Amino acid sequence: MRAPQDIIIAPLITEKTTNLMAENKYTFIVAPDANKIEIKQAVEQLFNVKVEKVNTLKDRGKLRRMGRFEGRQPDRKKAIVTLKPGYKIPIFEGLE
Repeated sequence: MRAPQDIIIAPLITEKTTNLMAENKYTFIVAPDANKIEIKQAVEQLFNVKVEKVNTLKDRGKLRRMGRFEGRQPDRKKAIVTLKPGYKIPIFEGLE
């Protein structure tokens, strides 16, 4: 079994994800090969909360140009984690 820090890479903080926090949903960038069960266990261990549901999606990297050179942003996997009522993740408290 992998460490929770290897599964949860970073929190994703945008205007849309900040609005989702009012519904007790938090968004993270996760390892591309992580499944929903691993993500649920990692969030519960890292933040001492109870997870109700996990939704995942894969983002394909966009094409970007720098002058005449063309590149691509990396692909990533996102997880939207819904917590059970009464639980909050403290690192997100000032953002709501």
